[in-house]
Amino acid sequence: MKKNGLVVFAGNSNLDLAKEVCKTLDIALGNALVTTFSDGENRVQIQENVRGRDAFIIQSLSNPVNNNLMELLLLIDALKRASAYRITAVIPYYGYSRQDRKDQPRVPITAKLVADLLTTAGANRILTMELHAGQIQGFFNIPVDHLYAAPVFLKYFNAQDNNNLVVVSPDAGGVERARALAKRLGVNLAIIDKRRDAPNQSEVMHIIGDVNGKNVLLLDDMIDTAGTVSQAAKAIKKEGGLSIAGCCTHGVFSGPAIERLNNAPFDEIVVTNTIQLKQGTSCSKIKVLSIAPLFGEAIARIHKEESVNSLFV
Repeated sequence: MKKNGLVVFAGNSNLDLAKEVCKTLDIALGNALVTTFSDGENRVQIQENVRGRDAFIIQSLSNPVNNNLMELLLLIDALKRASAYRITAVIPYYGYSRQDRKDQPRVPITAKLVADLLTTAGANRILTMELHAGQIQGFFNIPVDHLYAAPVFLKYFNAQDNNNLVVVSPDAGGVERARALAKRLGVNLAIIDKRRDAPNQSEVMHIIGDVNGKNVLLLDDMIDTAGTVSQAAKAIKKEGGLSIAGCCTHGVFSGPAIERLNNAPFDEIVVTNTIQLKQGTSCSKIKVLSIAPLFGEAIARIHKEESVNSLFV
């Protein structure tokens, strides 16, 4: 990408991550006003020249998701009207990703609606990480670069003793993700068989695979209310699991999540900083790994028109 160079802006959802990404790129964060009017309406103004520039906006669609989504849409629109050459929405955590199909009568497919909103606002490209369902990429009619947190987790867990480790998926939907990590770590795989009776509620049925006398790595794409992983950890402990590490890309941690994690038999909870932890989050078990270098490298490659896929080969 030639033109007039790279510029990175951010909304208010995860400013620490945005600044860290800019540090890896050795550039300053773009100057933008992102605030609200007195009545609560979002207010955005790009406060530097972006004409002809390759613009990236870093914004996770985390809590408060609707406000953060609106900030992102307004930033895209402002850049489009300021004649940016290309606008890439960098969405470390893609909110509404769990509403990706009609699983009940008369419900919206909100993940598709958000994709349409981003495209209509003027985004030319999407860069995101660990979508809840990979097929959400197909909801967009613009290019989507889909990053995975596996390289970050591999670096962390390869530095530890993996001789007695088993990777466990907390449900059938996460088996592919858990199998891929287990293969790259060179360890075995187990699966939790569960039945969900209502949203944010689950019941562990039994464990497929051997966890007795093993150190367990319980892997998921996100931890929301922590009901699933907490019950899974208790079931693993009951079956003779030794140490239990929870691991997820997106630490949503809503509702009773922190209380549940504190009461569950986890030795540590490893998450990335796709979502900025709330101030006062009181769980000493949580360890945060940074995905800023990964996003920084992806942004640099997109800007230079190089392969992003080669990051994971």
